[in-house]
Amino acid sequence: MASVCFYFQVHQPPRLKRYSIFDSGDQYFDDARNREILRKVAHRSYMPTLKLLGELIHKHDGQFRVSFSLTGCVIDQLRRFAPEVLEEFKKLAETGCVEFLAETYHHSLSFLYSKQEFLEQVELHLELIDEIFGQRPTIFRNTELIYNNELASFIADTHLFRGIIAEGTEKILNGRSPNHIFDPPDEIDIALLLKNYRLSDDIAYRFSNQSWPQWPLTAEKFAGWINKMNDVEGRMCNLFMDIETFGEHQWENSGIFDFMRKLPSAVIALGDDFKTPGECLDWYDSSDIFDSEEIISWADSERDITAWNGNAMQGSALAEIYGLEKAVKKTGDPSIIEDWRKLTCSDHFYYMCTKYFDDGAVHKYFSPYDSPYDGYINFMNVLDNLKTRLPSDEK
Repeated sequence: MASVCFYFQVHQPPRLKRYSIFDSGDQYFDDARNREILRKVAHRSYMPTLKLLGELIHKHDGQFRVSFSLTGCVIDQLRRFAPEVLEEFKKLAETGCVEFLAETYHHSLSFLYSKQEFLEQVELHLELIDEIFGQRPTIFRNTELIYNNELASFIADTHLFRGIIAEGTEKILNGRSPNHIFDPPDEIDIALLLKNYRLSDDIAYRFSNQSWPQWPLTAEKFAGWINKMNDVEGRMCNLFMDIETFGEHQWENSGIFDFMRKLPSAVIALGDDFKTPGECLDWYDSSDIFDSEEIISWADSERDITAWNGNAMQGSALAEIYGLEKAVKKTGDPSIIEDWRKLTCSDHFYYMCTKYFDDGAVHKYFSPYDSPYDGYINFMNVLDNLKTRLPSDEK
């Protein structure tokens, strides 16, 4: 029997207003634009997807199970602009068939730049998920699946989590299957669940591509691929993707909802099942070591962190924002601290990426700016204003 482990990332960044050097005031975030985008995505993706998942859970008497990681950023926006979506998440939580994961509250790169801020954001996120859904997450996923051995050691030392989700990148696996539980090296006491990026991307990216040799992808065909890997390539198939895969990245007319509607029946008919990440750790033992000294992520073809710190603009912006941490926190001003934390959201640096070709097209799709340079200038203008709110001896 093979177990399908579905995990959906849910995130919306706090997009900035267009802010010039001549602007003043501390209203940095474009509430109108953020509301517009959230409402659009809620209509196309969030609501139909969540309702479908709820129907599948009930149809299959709890045999269908999924997991989510909602950033604090998206929860804050849902509370303000689309509370009905948050209610759907709560309904799913009440089924007992959904597991919520932990991450940094503000979807930040803080682990790379400030371990103290990283830990504070993780604790804030844990409290938020417990408050809203009544769950205390035991599985951690770092922003954009950024991971290395150091992260595993740090997370293990907190004693907060049983496992970490990471990218099953081939440069670390070296020909091994990602469909197992792995351990970090040096007896670090935490388990790793690795994304099967090939099968995940078949749904998330290739589903509607009519030039793809496997198009059209049916539920029966996909379930067959999962079943064939059983025992040969492992006992789990970790399918990790953005929830916007359904209805936003793959439009409704592509057949993506019909595919998802039929998939559980097709999987169960072949004798396979569905488990959440925590349940996978309950059922399966680790089989090998995943030794990643280098930093990996689930972004771009390189599966590294150059999407956020690969050029001088990004490096400068990151150094500036984290360089203000001590002065910001010393103020004790909740509004300044919250604005600063929103500016640590990884999306702001993603918009500054200057990659080209296939990866560059993806970056352009998600960016609200005409160019990476516009993104950098706008961010730095906001940051300059934030500095004016700090005591002069702390800047």
